[in-house]
Formats: sequence, C-alpha cells, structure tokens
Amino acid sequence: MWRKAVSSIPYRTFSLSSTAEIPTLYSFLQPSIFALKPNEQAKQPHDSENSQTNTLTEDQRNTLETTLEKSLVTQNTDEAWKSFKALATCCSFPNKPLTNSLISHLSSLKDAQNLKRAFASVVFVIEKDPKLLSFESVTSLLSSMNSANTAAPAFALVKCMFKNRYFVPFSFWGNTLVDISRKSGSLVAFFRVFEECCRIAVDEKLNYLKPDLAACNAALECCCYELESVLDAEKVVATMSILGVRPDESSFGFLSYLFALKGLEKKIYELENLMVQFGFSNKQVLYNSLIGGYVQSGKIDLVSATILRSLREGNGKYLNFNDEIYCQVVKGYIQNGVMKSLASLIIEAQKLESPGLEFDKSIGYGIISACINLGLSDKAHSILDEMNAMGGSVGLGVYVPILKAYSKELRTAEATQLVMDISTSGLQLDAGMYDMLIEASMTSQDFPSAFTLFRDMRDARIHDLKGSYLTIMTGLMENQRPELMAAFLDEVVEDPRIEIKTHDWNSIIHAFCKAGRLEDARRTFRRMTFLQFEPNDQTYLSLINGYVTAEKYFSVLMLWNEIKWKISGDKGKGIKFDHNLVDAFLYALVKGGFFDAVMQVVEKSQEMKIFVDKWRYKQAFMEKHKKLKVSKLRRRSFRKMEALIAFKNWAGLNA
Repeated sequence: MWRKAVSSIPYRTFSLSSTAEIPTLYSFLQPSIFALKPNEQAKQPHDSENSQTNTLTEDQRNTLETTLEKSLVTQNTDEAWKSFKALATCCSFPNKPLTNSLISHLSSLKDAQNLKRAFASVVFVIEKDPKLLSFESVTSLLSSMNSANTAAPAFALVKCMFKNRYFVPFSFWGNTLVDISRKSGSLVAFFRVFEECCRIAVDEKLNYLKPDLAACNAALECCCYELESVLDAEKVVATMSILGVRPDESSFGFLSYLFALKGLEKKIYELENLMVQFGFSNKQVLYNSLIGGYVQSGKIDLVSATILRSLREGNGKYLNFNDEIYCQVVKGYIQNGVMKSLASLIIEAQKLESPGLEFDKSIGYGIISACINLGLSDKAHSILDEMNAMGGSVGLGVYVPILKAYSKELRTAEATQLVMDISTSGLQLDAGMYDMLIEASMTSQDFPSAFTLFRDMRDARIHDLKGSYLTIMTGLMENQRPELMAAFLDEVVEDPRIEIKTHDWNSIIHAFCKAGRLEDARRTFRRMTFLQFEPNDQTYLSLINGYVTAEKYFSVLMLWNEIKWKISGDKGKGIKFDHNLVDAFLYALVKGGFFDAVMQVVEKSQEMKIFVDKWRYKQAFMEKHKKLKVSKLRRRSFRKMEALIAFKNWAGLNA
C-alpha cells in the first residue's frame, strides 16, 4: 500500500481569497486594529494628501522606534503597542529585531488582549513584509496559543502563512498545531491544514515543509476515527509514500481500526501482510485496534475471535491489552445484550493461556476488572456464576478483581464466602490478598469474617501471617474487645509462624483493666505466666492501675510481694523498675495503708537511685488516712506502727 506509486492525488485546498478569508482572520481582533481588506486600500486614490498623511519623516520614525524599544525594555506593553500601531498605520515597520522582540513580548504575556495584538502583528507583517518576521516568532505565538487553548486563531495564522507564501518549516509549527487540535477535541482542522501543507511541499518541492511521522499519524487518526473515511485514509497513506515517511505500528493500528469498523476483512489481511514486510512482528497495536473497530461496529463474534486468535498466535503468553480495551469489550457485550457470553470467552481463553501465566495478566482478570471499573460488580459476579454453571474452571484472575471490589465496598461476608469457594477449588490466594480482606473485615467490625479468613490463611500454609495477625489484634484493641483478643491469641499461640511476645498479652490485660474486667485480666495474666511469657513493667502497670480504679489495694500488695523478689535477682527478668512503676506502687500502697510495703518500695527506689516526688503520697495519705493514730496501731501491731512512723518521717508528715 505504502509502496504503491500514486501519480495523481486530489487534494483539498483552502479558499484563501482576500474577500473570504481576511475578515475571518481579523474577526479575532475586537476592536479591529488594522484595515480589514488590504485590496480595498489598493483601490483608494493615492492622492498627494493621503501620501502626506501616511508618510513619516525620518525623525518621526526614529522617535517611534526608540520609544518602542524603551517600552519593551521597561515592560510598558501599552506604550510599545501604541508606537508599533503608529508605525504600522503609516505602512512603516521597526527593524527586524525590534519587530520580533515586540511579537515575542506580546506572546509571552499569554492574556487574551495581548495574544490578539501578537496575532494581528504577525498577520500584518506576513502580508506586508514577511522578511521582517523570524520563524521563532511564529513558534512563540503558536506555543502561547496552545497554552491558552485558542484553536481558531492558530489555524487562521497557518492559513495566512500559506496564502502569502510565507513557508515556515513544518518542524516549527506542525506538532504544536496537532496539540492544539487535540485540546479542541477534533483533529479535522489539522487534517485540512495537513492536506494543504503536503500539496505545497510536493508542488513547490520544499522538503522542509514535509510533515513528519507524528503529523502523518495524526492525520491518519483523524481519517480513521473521526471522519471514518477509507478514501481519505488511503490518500494519507499515498501521501506518506510520496513524502518518503515510513509508517510505524500506530499507522497500521489506525487503519486496522477503520477496516474493522467497515468490515473490510480483505484489507485487514493485506494490512497484516504489509506489517510483516515492514518488519513489525508485534501485533499488539493491531489487535487492540481490530477489537476497537469490531466493538464499535457491533461485531461481537469477531471481538471474541480476535482475542482468542491473539492468544493462539502468542502461544498463550501475556497480551498487553490495556484497561481501555477491556472496558470497550465489556461495553460492547452489554450494548449487544450478550453479557453472559463473556463467561464463554473467559473459559475459552483460559484453555489457551499458558499455565505459568500470572493471574493479573489473564483475559479473565482484564474483563472482570473492567466490569469493576465500570461499576458493574454484581455483573462481574454474574459472569463468575455463569462460568460455574457452564462447568468451566475458574482461575484466580476471575476471583481476585471481585474480591478487591468487595473489599473496597466492605462487603466482607460475601468476600469471605468467595475465599471459601477459592480454597475448595484448590486455588490459593497470596498473603497480600488475605491481608487486604482481613483489614476490610476489621474496618467494618466483621470480626467473624476476619477470624475465618485468618484460619483459612493458616490452613493454606501461608508463611507470612504477621501482617494479618497485627491487623486483627490492633482492630480488636481499638474496638475494645479484649475477650476476642484473648480467644484469638489462645488459638494461635502455638503457631510457630506467629511471633507472640509479652506485649501481646499486655495489650489484652490493659484492655480488660481499662474496661474494669479485673477477673478477666487476672485470668489472662495467669494464662500468660502458665505459657511461660514473662510479665514486664507494662504488665504490672496495667494491673496496678486497674486495681487502683477498683480500689482493690490488697491485690496491689500481692503484686508487690511477687515483683519484689524478681527485681532483687537476675536484674528483674525483663522488668524495668523505673519511676513509673515506683510511683504506681507507692500511690496504691499508701492508699491501701500498707506502709510496710511502702517503705520496701522506698528502700528499693533509694537503692536504685530513682527519684521520688513525695508530695503526691502526702496528698494520698491525707485523703485516706488523715485520722489514723500511731497509738491505735501500737496496740494492734508494733510492726505496723513502726512502718507508719517510718513513712511519716520519710514523707515529712511529722513536722
């Protein structure tokens, strides 16, 4: 096709007569700045009075140029424009550097008024004295129009260039015009300019005016996707051949879309052979475009055939169909009322896919993910049900997108049931999927689902359980469910894949104490020590605070009797006997009136050089034991009396 010589191509040409085009060009200017029709100026009588009016003396010209130059230096745009207008009105122009400096300055401001001024200046210079205009000025103006998203004046400028035979190399403006066209939502305007540009380049033998591959592809895209014209597309192909522009895979892709849309199977066959001749072995772009064309034309059977064919030719390996293609496929099936047929397509595709293919690169994954992305989660599950009804095997690629959608929507019970189905079928999810689903279950406070998923995770012999374990424990803690924490910990405590430490038990004990469930806290503490987990300072702090809140001071005394032996030998076995623990014990024991134990704590703190602020314990004593007399204690217990006296002396209460 590209190699076929084309002797005569009928090109469209612009209507560029002055009467038709100049008003269009200058309609961009409000108010208009220059005369609308230069031809009318030629018809006016050039009498002596007019000549005198439109002529500047050398001094006047120099003054205006100097003012223009200074205004540009000082960024006084309005004054610069005023000077330029004065020169232009008298058919006089500043020198070339100054003219282009003005245009560049106006273009750089990028506001509507100054873009109009820059546009008017360039058009006027092109019509009057194009030698004064540099290519860079045209590029600068078009770039600013691109930024401002003003398509009409950009195309008007290029038309003016062609009309006045001011031929700027295509590389200076072509791709910018393509960008402007895309922003406007249509490539048709660019396609018309492209045709005229190619005609001039060929007729005038101007190589620098020849469009490049990107521009040719843009024109081809317009013909195939917007105009849907086979004739125009083949003209572009012939033009590329004449210009010596070698096509790429995108070029073939545009044509294959159009031929699929029009049902031109013979041309598709020729196109594929031509791709081979050009050395393109990767047909991914071709397949994408064929699928798009068939979907657009409603030929759903050919969509399926193309997908399966691509798998056969690729030996079941990964096909790089993007999300857009899969969404097109799903929409096409829905629009044609054959949604259930997607189940058949996935089953057939799974038969052709390589066994080692990653699930997220399968056809099933792509189609189901597209359903999810289109907001059709329920239809995605319907496809799954249809596949099961057909007796076809269901791969992970079908399950995983649905699980992700359910997780995002917090439909955790449904997700858990789906996981059970997956396990029953012999498939296995990875740790990341379990983590995601368990986190969703904890977020929605669906604790039974979280536990079920974790058990399934353990049964699947997944090695990394730490993430999900922490998610469950943290979630239960935040939701103040220590009884579930205790039951869960007891269930998994012997699993070697889970590294349980003292702080896990501490979390449960702390939660029970905070809830005032001291018996449960004691039971957890006993279970912890039975399993040979050593309590630490945090364990005891939680218990002490719980007992103090419930005013169970004797229980604190029992804790002290237990801990004092531990901190006396073997450096406390992990117990950090610091200021916090000393403070907790002293406060509780003073409140309970166990002054003998109080002085033991004081002695131990002095021994370990721990600073103690006595004021808090004075307050505690005064609140609880203000009326306690030493004489009464003397009758009961000499030892208690000595302890009380020692405490009061230590606390400074005897003064």
